[in-house]
Amino acid sequence: MGNRRRAPERSRTKTKPAVIGGMIAVVVGGAGFGVYALYGGGAVADAGSASGGKAVKSGPLSAAEVRSTATAFLKAWQSGDVEKAAAATNDSTAARTLLTGYGKEAYIEDVTLTAKKRSGDAVPFSVKGTVTYKTLTKPLAYESELSVVRRVKDGKPLVDWHAAVVHPELEDGDKLVTGEAGTPPVKALDRDGGELTTAKYPSLGTVLDGLREKYGKKAGGKAGVELRVVRAGSEGADDKSKKDTKKTGSSDKNPDKTLLELSEGTPGTVRTTLSPALQATAEQQVAAKSKASAVMIKPSTGEILAVANSGHGFNTAFQGSLAPGSTMKIVTASLLIDKGLASVNKVHPCPKYSTYGGWKFQNDDKFQIKGGTFKASFARSCNTAFISQAKELSDDDLTKQAQQVFGLGMDNWAIGVPTFDGSVPVQSQAQMAASLIGQGGVRMNPLNMASVVATAKTGTFHQPYLVAPTVDDRTLAKATRSLSASTQSQLKELLQYTAAAGTAAEAMAGLGPDFGAKTGSAEVDNQKKPNGWFTAWKGDLAAAGVVQQGGHGGETAGPIVAALLKAGS
Repeated sequence: MGNRRRAPERSRTKTKPAVIGGMIAVVVGGAGFGVYALYGGGAVADAGSASGGKAVKSGPLSAAEVRSTATAFLKAWQSGDVEKAAAATNDSTAARTLLTGYGKEAYIEDVTLTAKKRSGDAVPFSVKGTVTYKTLTKPLAYESELSVVRRVKDGKPLVDWHAAVVHPELEDGDKLVTGEAGTPPVKALDRDGGELTTAKYPSLGTVLDGLREKYGKKAGGKAGVELRVVRAGSEGADDKSKKDTKKTGSSDKNPDKTLLELSEGTPGTVRTTLSPALQATAEQQVAAKSKASAVMIKPSTGEILAVANSGHGFNTAFQGSLAPGSTMKIVTASLLIDKGLASVNKVHPCPKYSTYGGWKFQNDDKFQIKGGTFKASFARSCNTAFISQAKELSDDDLTKQAQQVFGLGMDNWAIGVPTFDGSVPVQSQAQMAASLIGQGGVRMNPLNMASVVATAKTGTFHQPYLVAPTVDDRTLAKATRSLSASTQSQLKELLQYTAAAGTAAEAMAGLGPDFGAKTGSAEVDNQKKPNGWFTAWKGDLAAAGVVQQGGHGGETAGPIVAALLKAGS
């Protein structure tokens, strides 16, 4: 994108500690072996105290300190000594609450913890136990991890407390509960009536969780008994968690999750708009790349036909919050055309550099187009052609265009599962200019960008949806105005030319003539390669994809989107 200050990437959810799967079994307690002997040495004495004139130990933790601290915590947890286990952490209050609930609310007993090979300050471990609720009993097994840190005030090594230590699916504020499920299970169907399962479509796990959360009680099912993660702020959470979540909205974005089913419930049925063939194609395409996500929709209606992520723990396709790079130029181009600042076949500046708000922006490889048209600049993805117009715009012009025409950033989409609806905040000076090319504070995901290109194709925003609004009488979001006939015609011409002869041509080869596309590359702090974006339409199909840390969008996300469009033709 050029040598500018990069916009940091933000996420709507908190980052959870990683789970490492090294498998060198070291049993903590039990079977006649003590913790002391297993680690080959005694516990390390405290490194001194800030009181009494003793030096406070600092610096990196030794291997012995990590091992002995982890051992003390795991041994106490396994033996049921919650107070001692909590005292071995750097947040004893939170640890005490969650570890107490582990037995009293989750009904997990007979716990065996098996440490794995240390990796730096981290110690992976496995958990085996039994969940017993009334007359129901079922074994439980999973992997987790803890990290050890040094307390600043006295140098003492302690377990760095996060809820994910207890179970990797937990976020801070969540808890584990066993009992009758808060919501009945659902049987999700594709548009043809076939069942949607993670066995068929591995990346649909978060979507299916969201469908159950939304429709479990409405679909006519009966709840079973299960061990589940209850999110902070959900119906099963305590009053404080509910209150805190009203401020953040996190319960709406991250549904409760079933971990173990002790007795089956009777599922209700929910039909979705997903196409089985296109969903299979999307899964196959994103699986071939690391950190890839894609969405396909039907522009004339907004029906979501496919959604897939190569990472299955978070639904980046629906909930990601990433700078969209030059794909945002679709929205900006419509704004410039509306205001008479650009026209498809009129000469438009594309210099090597353009300065605004104290920042100097440039094009990829510092190219320039002398005497070229706006169409040529759009197709080549010339940054300075857009930055040069910043001085003619008000700070809120792009925000209004995104909200009023493309339905973005209003936080009111109701597709049937949680989504992030894009964000185009009002900014000033250099950040406003950067927003024009999809950097600054602009944040999107593939669902948002598939909707953007669909709006450009039809001229009117149709809110995407996964479950028909007639199922639960939802009101779909609407934009306050459509593209004018002139702006829509020119915008389609820009996208068609880009697909035929611009940066999207290689990926879109053979898919014309009723098509249009835009590429994008978004710089992110501390990433060597930018995120690669691509969004396109063909006929009554629109799709968008992103490959994080992939590089140029035409080369990375482009083939994914093109394969989806080809499969749907």
